[in-house]
Amino acid sequence: MDLCADVPDDLYLAPLERSLIPTGIAIALPFGFEAQIRPRSGLAFKEGLTLVNSPGTIDSDFRGEIQLIAINLGREALVIRTGQRVAQMVIQRVVRAQWRVVDELPNSERQAGGFGHTDKKS
Repeated sequence: MDLCADVPDDLYLAPLERSLIPTGIAIALPFGFEAQIRPRSGLAFKEGLTLVNSPGTIDSDFRGEIQLIAINLGREALVIRTGQRVAQMVIQRVVRAQWRVVDELPNSERQAGGFGHTDKKS
């Protein structure tokens, strides 16, 4: 779903400036779910507006207002107006892993190959 800005006045963001954008909504997710907050691709591409912690996570026990940590990565100042769609929220199931300490990990084809490792041609 789209998330809209709920700002009392126009919010101006200079290039590289960060700001919290309130949405005016709070949610109650059931245990076993999370909400992921993501930038809107059109705003990111056309104006440089994105989210600092993307995707942001809303845990099932959070009951406060959803606020967006936005940053202007564009070259010019931009304006956020109340009612403007500024982010998207996706609801996902959360899998709770059971971790086990081991002395050795099983082998894999990649092993410890780092960034770009899978792009190398044999």
